[in-house]
Amino acid sequence: MPEVNFNGPEGRLEGRYLEGKTKNAPIALILHPHPQHGGTMNNKVVYTLYHAFADRGFSVLRFNFRGVGRSQGEFDHGAGELSDAAAALDWLQTFNANARTCWVAGFSFGAWIGMQLLMRRPEIDGFISVSPPSSLFDFSFLAPCPASGIIVHGGDDQHVPVEDAQKLAEKLQSQKNITVDYNVISGADHFFTDRIDQLRQTVDDYLDLALAENPNQPPKTKSNSRRVLARLDETATGLRRRHPGCRRQAQRQAAQASYGEKAERLGFQRITLPSHRLYRLDRDAKAFGQPRHHVGVVPPSTCHQPTGHWRRKMALCHCNRFDGDLGQGRRAVFKIEVFQRG
Repeated sequence: MPEVNFNGPEGRLEGRYLEGKTKNAPIALILHPHPQHGGTMNNKVVYTLYHAFADRGFSVLRFNFRGVGRSQGEFDHGAGELSDAAAALDWLQTFNANARTCWVAGFSFGAWIGMQLLMRRPEIDGFISVSPPSSLFDFSFLAPCPASGIIVHGGDDQHVPVEDAQKLAEKLQSQKNITVDYNVISGADHFFTDRIDQLRQTVDDYLDLALAENPNQPPKTKSNSRRVLARLDETATGLRRRHPGCRRQAQRQAAQASYGEKAERLGFQRITLPSHRLYRLDRDAKAFGQPRHHVGVVPPSTCHQPTGHWRRKMALCHCNRFDGDLGQGRRAVFKIEVFQRG
């Protein structure tokens, strides 16, 4: 369980990383609870999730958000922590470029951050959300939720009523093309005091089912339009052969090609934005905590609309990954136009 340090948006981030023992091992990112309420990567629930994936051969990373432990920076009320999570996933993928699958798991505040990351990174295939704070934070951005997963909640949660968690689960279960399990552990509080073994068993049972190659496996079809860009392994490998030593360039070109093909099938055309709109894109990207150098996607019908309409429909991506939309979580990325800075 080696200690690692990697660059985040506000400085060094501290983590623990365990590499899978098999070639192209799947990857998992684990997110800890609220930094201002004692949450760290060494939380017992986080530790349990970490080993649940590690025992199944995953390359798994858990880390401290900014301002926690030896991670640099200050608490940023969610926006900065989301950027930290994106940076952690970037680091994890750098060392596992050909990972077969990608999962994200979070506890409490980390579950909220994890679900936001899920909306912005289409390569994530599944999620585990433990005690999601649905009564404390807004989860309306899950419209629609792009991947299958499980929500685990304590029956005696003192911070988030089980009724609120059930409403969130029912909302996700009503959506098409995904399967979301919901499990309540009787007698468990928000921190699963004296119920960690039951939590581990619940997570183990779900992962064994989800990862098994049988008809009950959660759907991971490439035809699901909400996923947009599920896997780039084969395309990126071919591009790397033509561009030796340029993995990032290969991933970027593969992303552009995949987005372009999806856009053409949906009847959109390629465009280039004028400089003043690129400035607006840069401004919004900076406000959202994302890098300025990116590929952007936007429906063509919004190109000449007012700023408000633009912000509701615009989405950003970086290299081969979808990084977010600016429409309060509404994800219109699968109805897109592709453009690139000239």
